[in-house]
Amino acid sequence: HALVAERWRIGRVFIAGDAAHQQPPFLGQGLCQGMRDVANLAWKVVAVHEGRAGDALLDTYGRERGAHVRQLTERIKGIGAVICERDLDRARARDAALLDACGGVVRPEPRQNVQPRLESGLLEAAVARVDDDPVGTLFPQPWIVDDGNRTRLDDLAGAGWRLVVEGKTATGYEAAIDTAPLHRLDLRMVRIDALGERGSMQEAEGVVIDWFLRYRCAAAIVRPDHYVHAVASSPEEIAQHLLRLCTRLAEPETS
Repeated sequence: HALVAERWRIGRVFIAGDAAHQQPPFLGQGLCQGMRDVANLAWKVVAVHEGRAGDALLDTYGRERGAHVRQLTERIKGIGAVICERDLDRARARDAALLDACGGVVRPEPRQNVQPRLESGLLEAAVARVDDDPVGTLFPQPWIVDDGNRTRLDDLAGAGWRLVVEGKTATGYEAAIDTAPLHRLDLRMVRIDALGERGSMQEAEGVVIDWFLRYRCAAAIVRPDHYVHAVASSPEEIAQHLLRLCTRLAEPETS
């Protein structure tokens, strides 16, 4: 049983959670989807209410969440078809195929790897994407070490817009930030360094550093709901991304 609303907004009224979608219980995503809805919408409502963004920003809520829910629901239905096989011979064949696909070794799969990326909305160059493009995916959540204590990045950096940079290439990004009217963003720059290196935030396990290497970039603009808006390899690229982002946020009501 799966349902997704066609419209998520009418004027000043929005729907979220079970009012906007219902899906099968596999992966336990019903409540999670509702939390993602609110995480997507809340910061946008605040930005518009405070005059830091135009009303058009609110229309990205339904576009982003509707497409994401539909994609994830299809994956959930596919997983349900695998789990609910009632024919014994087919179930044995399924098990054999799954074991063969993983080389006979069952490995845990992080749940975020099952999550679709955002494909449209408030994203840099929101067009058809390749698999190795991090735009629209959730930014990693590493452990940060400070005086021997381990703290999650979100608890240290807060929930606003962030410019996360790889520590060794951080020089120059401060100037890039100054080129954009960032009163619309209230953006914070976060420098991530490997453990043992001198820097503002040292991560325990190299998750973000590995992420930068994987996607061949040195900086990422991260939205308040922790989705990656844009990535870049130089301060010049970041400056362009920020200018375009501020221009988009200033857009008035959609027609």
